[in-house]
Amino acid sequence: MDMNLVFATQNRNKALEIQALMPQGITIQTLSDIGCTTDIPEDADTLHGNAELKAKFVADNYNVACFADDTGLEIEALDMRPGVYSARYAGAQRSDEANIQKVLTELEGNKNRKAQFRTAICLMIHGETYHFEGKVEGAIRTEKAGAEGFGYDPVFEPEGCGITFAEMSREEKNKRSHRARAFEKMIAFLRERK
Repeated sequence: MDMNLVFATQNRNKALEIQALMPQGITIQTLSDIGCTTDIPEDADTLHGNAELKAKFVADNYNVACFADDTGLEIEALDMRPGVYSARYAGAQRSDEANIQKVLTELEGNKNRKAQFRTAICLMIHGETYHFEGKVEGAIRTEKAGAEGFGYDPVFEPEGCGITFAEMSREEKNKRSHRARAFEKMIAFLRERK
C-alpha cells in the first residue's frame, strides 16, 4: 500500500512521531511539504470539531488525502481544562513553557492531580470522513521532569509508569500515548481498506 497522506500540521515532531507508527508504504507529509502556510483556524468547541476543520481545509484546498488531529489535556480539578484550548491555554504567548506554568499555578496546593490526554483524529480520504480517538489517564506532576517530547509532556505522568512522557524515548511514548492509541485505530482502518 503506497500512499501519501498529508498530516495537517506544521509540527515536525508530531509528524516524526506518527511516521514512526505508520506501516511501510505510507508516507506522511506536513503542510510545509505541500506548500500550505495558512494558519488554519481551530475555533471549534470540541477536539473532533477542530480536527475536522483542519482536515476539511486541506482536503478542499489541496485535493489530497489528509488527516488532522487535535489533542487536549483534561485536568479533573480544573473542570477538564485546558481541553480544547490546550495549545493556547496561556494566551498570546502560545508557548509550551507558558502553558505548563499556567497549569502548575492553577493546581498549586491541589491534591487532586488526575488528568487525561485525549487525541481526536479526522481522516478525509476518497471523499469520505472518518473519526478516531485515543486517551491516556494519568496525573500532573508538581514540577517538570524530562527533556523529550513537547507540549505538556514534562508534567504529565501516565498511570502506572512512574515517569513523565518527557522522560520516555519516542519509542516508549509511542507505545503508551493517547496519540499513538488514536493513530493505531486509524492505521488499522487504513490496513483494512487496502
